[in-house]
Amino acid sequence: MVRHGALKLKAQLFCGDEPAIGPGKADLLEAIDREGSISAAGRSMGMSYRRSWLLVDSMNRCWAERLVETTAGGGAAKGARLTGCGRAVLDNYRALERRLAEAARRGGLDELTALIREQPLPPSPKP
Repeated sequence: MVRHGALKLKAQLFCGDEPAIGPGKADLLEAIDREGSISAAGRSMGMSYRRSWLLVDSMNRCWAERLVETTAGGGAAKGARLTGCGRAVLDNYRALERRLAEAARRGGLDELTALIREQPLPPSPKP
């Protein structure tokens, strides 16, 4: 999710009715890349291992190739990593977010934000 002042852009791509990628899943991919495991990535985002695993499973089922590979067991090779497809999906999704934000800036965002209040008025009294 990208927020520019009063505008919040949330790009989601769907596989059937299931979100294949969106801002939260992209954040999880970045955390997996940084942390090297699904559980550590989830913890860094305040998410349970189960929730993290379910999101990874969803992503892996939606794309032509798996986005995250896991290696069980001990040793230096254990954990999770982004596949080449996972890296491509993440990089292209972030590029799409940047292009959407730039299009919003060029497409009248300044004119709209000039007309919006800083805070809403209090609710109107009931009739």
